[in-house]
Amino acid sequence: MNDDTFNMDVRKFLKAVGVSSQREIERFVGDAIAAGRLTGKETLHARVTLTIAGTDFSHEVEGDIRLE
Repeated sequence: MNDDTFNMDVRKFLKAVGVSSQREIERFVGDAIAAGRLTGKETLHARVTLTIAGTDFSHEVEGDIRLE
């Protein structure tokens, strides 16, 4: 295994996950507020599950996102 290649690819993957996830959460919240499904005062409980295809690896991260 090439540690440098592995490290760079993991970092690129996690950056893509972070950027795209933030965009999607912002889009969802904006749309939900506009549609009246959220008031903008909620705390949203979020969960992300990371898996690696072809393995039994699974990792969950949970947390709260406050809108106010």
